[in-house]
Amino acid sequence: MSGLFNLLNLAFRISRFRFWFYVTGPFTVGCIWAAKSWMQLWTLDFFIYMFFFLIPANVLLYGVNDLYDAETDRLNPKKGSKEYLINDEDRKNIWLILLSILTLSLLLIIRMQDNVERTMFGSFLFLSWFYSAKPIRFKAIPFLDSLSNILFALPGLFAYYHVSKTLPPALIILGAFAHTTAMHIFSAIPDIKPDKEVNLKTTAITLGVNLSLIICSILWGGLAAITINQSGASPLSYLTLIYPIMPIILLITKKPTEQVYWYYPYINIPLGGLLFILGGIRIPFNL
Repeated sequence: MSGLFNLLNLAFRISRFRFWFYVTGPFTVGCIWAAKSWMQLWTLDFFIYMFFFLIPANVLLYGVNDLYDAETDRLNPKKGSKEYLINDEDRKNIWLILLSILTLSLLLIIRMQDNVERTMFGSFLFLSWFYSAKPIRFKAIPFLDSLSNILFALPGLFAYYHVSKTLPPALIILGAFAHTTAMHIFSAIPDIKPDKEVNLKTTAITLGVNLSLIICSILWGGLAAITINQSGASPLSYLTLIYPIMPIILLITKKPTEQVYWYYPYINIPLGGLLFILGGIRIPFNL
């Protein structure tokens, strides 16, 4: 029993619970915006996938990252303080945890998905694994590292299709792509120094701090424009302008990006919650 508890405890530690909603948030928003009645969400499928994207998906994503980034993580100041730093004894157990999650994923693919869902779900698993893992290791390929961050939008696209059997509008997909790309570039800026020390080439290193911030502002500006347009210029939609404004403020003040980076969950989660609420309001209350 203690062995199982230790495995669960390790899984929690490597899952980076601060960022759980970065995966499960898009899933719930995708579901709520695709639903035409509340009964479409009150299903066993919804709760199974909700659990998967809340915990196992995060453990998979960050567990693989921890296994393949051990050398970089020893030099990264956020490891051991804000994030768990794995040791050599953890490695065997992490592989066991990841194998269990992949087995669960395979069962979902075989028993609960059509071919379109398998494509999106499989793409999420593929990018989650090979973002960090060799031989592809997207995170070590400039520009592909940031583009592959679309994996965080895939649970939302998967959810939307799972509920409605259609894909969301192309502009929404484009906005999600702009947001995930910008988030990756922005999050990589604080890691420039430790990444350079282990010869890891990233988009942020290639562009440099200032150009990275400018690109983030442009991408987030696109997200804000799409959001405002798609909402019919709803006053609440203008809150998305927070995203492009923040990099500009950092450029002007020359403050370190890491001072702001750790506050982004407090921006992403409320705005994601707002999207969820707005999606829920539009659903008729009849069951």
